[in-house]
Amino acid sequence: MMYKQRIRLAGVALAALLWTGSAIPAQAQEGTAGEIRMRKLEAEVRALQRQVFPGGDTKLFGQQAPNPAPGAAPAVAAEAPAVPPANTALTDILARLSAVESQNARLTAQVEELTNHVHQLEGARPAANAPVEQGAAVAAPEPAPPAVAEPAPAPRPVVKPAPAPAPVAAPVAKPAPAPASRVTAVKAITKPSTGDAGEDEYSYGYKLWEAKFFPEAQQQLKLYLDQYPKHKRVSYARNLLGRAYLDDGKPRDAAPWFLQNYQSDKKGARASDSLLYLSEAMIELKDINRACIALGEFADGYPADAGGRLKSAYDGIRAKVKCN
Repeated sequence: MMYKQRIRLAGVALAALLWTGSAIPAQAQEGTAGEIRMRKLEAEVRALQRQVFPGGDTKLFGQQAPNPAPGAAPAVAAEAPAVPPANTALTDILARLSAVESQNARLTAQVEELTNHVHQLEGARPAANAPVEQGAAVAAPEPAPPAVAEPAPAPRPVVKPAPAPAPVAAPVAKPAPAPASRVTAVKAITKPSTGDAGEDEYSYGYKLWEAKFFPEAQQQLKLYLDQYPKHKRVSYARNLLGRAYLDDGKPRDAAPWFLQNYQSDKKGARASDSLLYLSEAMIELKDINRACIALGEFADGYPADAGGRLKSAYDGIRAKVKCN
């Protein structure tokens, strides 16, 4: 804005200068009045120069002479070229007009140059204030200095433990072959054939257990449970398999089958039997605490069986242990 005001003032001064120059009379007898007006015009031009170009070079614009004292002869401007003595006042005025025109030409060129520079600055301002477009190149960050690897600690000597002695496999005792009389006795037990394969397999296992062929009964009942896991006799078969191990003197093998049969279906046909015989297996394993827990759950959960179908078995097992 300051540049535009200065340019406007310069244009007003130049217009006044041209109008004044055209109004200078050509008569020689008016030279004195013309000279006074010329000096006034020169002073106004210098004032304009100081306003447009404050602190300008004195070599380019000259230096304003102090106001002359009253009665003293006016001083000649430093920048005005020396005018040779003239015979008339009109010649001096014309010389001074030439000097003013030269200064006016230089001032006009500088104003045009300044105007062009202002336009360039105004055109560059929106580009400088515009946000950076997306996708503009972003300066890559300087790579971090490489980390100095610390020297690895010297490996400690590995002390290998002495190899443990290889376990000596205990000789597996092979079961003695069944005597011919036992084989014959087992073969004498025939498998039922009722048309229900699952029922026939279970019944055959029951017959083997009833004949006290416990190992054969265990094998047959496992085969039935593998082939018919959804059959109606599953609760019977799991309980009977536990009985076959318990009667064979293997309470540790019998206990998991009793527990599984009871937990799988507490309302199963032989769930109460399995819980009662689980307590007997615990007694044989010397686990009195668990035996008493099983007896208590049986009495609380199956009071009808404890006082009816399984009363004799319940009384006999309870007599073997003292529970609080």
